[in-house]
Amino acid sequence: MSVNENDVLLKVEHLCMYFGPKKAVNDVSFDIHRGEVFGLVGESGCGKTTTGRTIIKLYNATSGNVYFKGRRIVAGTKSYKDEIKKLRAKKKQSKDQNEIAECNERIAELKKEIELAKHDQKNCDKDYRKDMAAAGTPVRKGERLVTKIQMIYQDPVASLDPRMTVEEIIAEGLKIQGIKDKKYIREQVIEMLETVGLVREHATRYPHEFSGGQRQRIGIARSIIMKPEMIIADEPISALDVSIRAQVINLLNDLRESMGLTIMFIAHDLSVVKYFSDRIGVMYFGDMVELADSDELFKHPLHPYTRSLLSAIPLPDPEMEKNRVRIRYNPKVDHEYTTEVPEFREVCPGHFVRCTMKEYEKYLQQVKE
Repeated sequence: MSVNENDVLLKVEHLCMYFGPKKAVNDVSFDIHRGEVFGLVGESGCGKTTTGRTIIKLYNATSGNVYFKGRRIVAGTKSYKDEIKKLRAKKKQSKDQNEIAECNERIAELKKEIELAKHDQKNCDKDYRKDMAAAGTPVRKGERLVTKIQMIYQDPVASLDPRMTVEEIIAEGLKIQGIKDKKYIREQVIEMLETVGLVREHATRYPHEFSGGQRQRIGIARSIIMKPEMIIADEPISALDVSIRAQVINLLNDLRESMGLTIMFIAHDLSVVKYFSDRIGVMYFGDMVELADSDELFKHPLHPYTRSLLSAIPLPDPEMEKNRVRIRYNPKVDHEYTTEVPEFREVCPGHFVRCTMKEYEKYLQQVKE
C-alpha cells in the first residue's frame, strides 16, 4: 500500500506505560496512515494490548505522546520529570555558573512542557470542540475526539454486559454523547446490526443467547455505531473457532472499504496478520523490535525474534510440517547489549529494526544480499 507521509492519522512517540517497576510498554514509536491496516504482533504479555489501551486512554501513559489527526490526545510526563532530576543533580555538582544557568533554563522549559502535557491530556476533547465550533463545523456538546477511535475487545463474552439487551449495548455510546431521540437510536442500532450480518430481531435478545462469533459481531456493531475513523481491534478473532475467524476478518475488511476505516490490528497469529495488514510492528517484552511492510517483513525478517516468530507458523502440509525447523530466540545469546544500548534504526526504506550499530551494519549487509 502506498502511503503519504503527510496523511498520518495516528502518531505514537516514545510511548511508555509502566505498572510500578514493570515496563509493559517501553519507548514505542510508530505512525498509522489513514486507510491502512497496521498489524501489531508478539507473544502474550509483550505489551500489544497495553499499547492499544493507552492510545485510547483507558490507561494514563507514563510518558510519551500520542497524536490523533494532528492533535495530542495522550501525554505522559515521567520523561520530563526524570530529566529535571538529572539536571538538578548536575547543578549540585557543578561550579560553572554558565552550566548552572543552562540547567535552570532547561528545567524551566521542561516545567512548561509538563504543564502543557497535563493540559492536553485533560482538555484535548474540549479544545477539539472549540476548534470545530470556530471552524463552523457542527459539534455536539459531549462529543470527544477520542471517540473517533473505537476498540473491539478480545473476549466477546467479557466485553458485553449480560444484563443489557443487544440494543442497549450498541446504543450506549450514542446515549453517552447526549442523543435522546429514541427513534433515531433504534434506526441506527438496526442499521448497525444488519451491517455486521445480524438481523433486527436480535436487538431484544441478551448476549448469552448468541454464539461467540455473533457476540463479536455485536461488539463490532457497538464500535462502528459511533462512526469512528479508526478501530483498534484487540485480538478480535483469538477466542473464536477457526471457521468463524475468516468471517470476522472479511467483515472488518468490508467495513474498512465501506466506512473508510483505519485499523490497528493486534494479534499473535502471524498468518492472519500477513493476510490482513499493510504494515506490521513486532513487539517483544514492551519494546518494538521490528517494523516493516507486510510483504517485506515476511520476505526479509531481520531481528532474531521476528525470525523466531515466523518459524513458529505451522505449515498446512503434514510432510513439510514434520521437517519445519523452529528458531529459538534467546536475547542473552543473540545480542550484545552490555557495551551499547540498542536503538530503533531504519535499515532500508520503511524497514526499522531495534539494534546496536554493529547489528545495524550486519542487517545492512543482509539486505544488500
